[in-house]
Amino acid sequence: MALIMGMNSGSSFDGIDVILAETEIADDGFPAPPKFLKGGSYDWPQKVRDLIEPAFYNKVDMPGLMRLNYIAGAAMAEAVRAFVNENSIDVKEIAVLGVDGQTIYQEQPDHERLSKMTNMEKDDWVGRWLDGPYPCGYQIGDTSVIAGLTDITTVTNFRQADHTQGGNAAPLMQYLDFVLFRKESHPVMTLNIGGIANVHYACGDRREMVAFDTGPGNLVSNIFATYLYDLPCDYNGEHALAGKVNEMMLADFKDHPFFKRPVPRSGWKIDFSEDYCKEMLNKYASLSNEDKLATACAFTAEAIVRSMHDYISHEKLSKADVLYASGGGVRNKAIMKCLQEKLPHGIRLASSDEIGIPPEYKEAVKFATLAYSAINGIANNIPAASHADKYTVQGKISIAPWRARNIGSL
Repeated sequence: MALIMGMNSGSSFDGIDVILAETEIADDGFPAPPKFLKGGSYDWPQKVRDLIEPAFYNKVDMPGLMRLNYIAGAAMAEAVRAFVNENSIDVKEIAVLGVDGQTIYQEQPDHERLSKMTNMEKDDWVGRWLDGPYPCGYQIGDTSVIAGLTDITTVTNFRQADHTQGGNAAPLMQYLDFVLFRKESHPVMTLNIGGIANVHYACGDRREMVAFDTGPGNLVSNIFATYLYDLPCDYNGEHALAGKVNEMMLADFKDHPFFKRPVPRSGWKIDFSEDYCKEMLNKYASLSNEDKLATACAFTAEAIVRSMHDYISHEKLSKADVLYASGGGVRNKAIMKCLQEKLPHGIRLASSDEIGIPPEYKEAVKFATLAYSAINGIANNIPAASHADKYTVQGKISIAPWRARNIGSL
């Protein structure tokens, strides 16, 4: 068995999660379902947070952005060092560390234009991005900085390979779900509620899989909690549970431009920005704080179920009987309560704890699994779900310094 590590800092930007798991290459050539062993969460240093947050809103110049790429990598390496020390891990026993990096920009493909492109037009490689419909994105946390400081072979920047084939590369959870559930007799659905929420329909036939962003996960609720209670989040949904959903505000939320985009659509935090949330808070200032939070949680649940119907046929939905939820939003009882009430009949909402992965660490397990596949040259995208043109190996690899050959003497 190989020991693998994964790291995640998502759109909520509320900390760095690190995990240790084990897996191996199974008889069918894919990784065996990873076994979660340990996990830990670490705060971003405040000085680094203060540098990264403006980057989400395009307020960092080019020299600052380049330096920030190294700084973020060093901060992530510090989290790995803390985790390794706390758990007495020998880094030379780790096969790979998977790190997406901190996404600060994400642009989805123009699928309508892509569908009309001829092979000749696609063969204009520069034109794909110069004046073309292909997607792009940027994650900070330099691969070589992380590998060089931790002394662990590191894989980062998984999304660009799928982008090159015209795929969304957001979400990315579907590959882990394929690894976990490919031998199940029935399709399995999963949900990740981070800052942005996403749903995945997994089965043994990758051609039948579906994955999509649904809109806000914790993002709106977290921003509301910050402005209304000076809290980073509404812990356990406590304030939201004390409130009542306001149907007028909910209807306003549901009219968000995100839902007017044709599917498949990808979401990012600028879609549900602080400015948008402040506008909603001001517009409905007469509501109680609890009612505002209750409505924000109902919006998350509505967006999830609405997107499920937008993307998954009734025939496919009828074959799934469970939705395993992960991410920080699982701890928000108001979101989970609203979601269970709105899910199609017969679908049970459960925590990923049931499959042996704590909800807060599933995304980090995902990156560990993607990285392990990358170093083994295994296709780790799902074209049917991301709408890419073909299979590819996602991830950029930097070899651990201790593995370098022909060093000789200095």
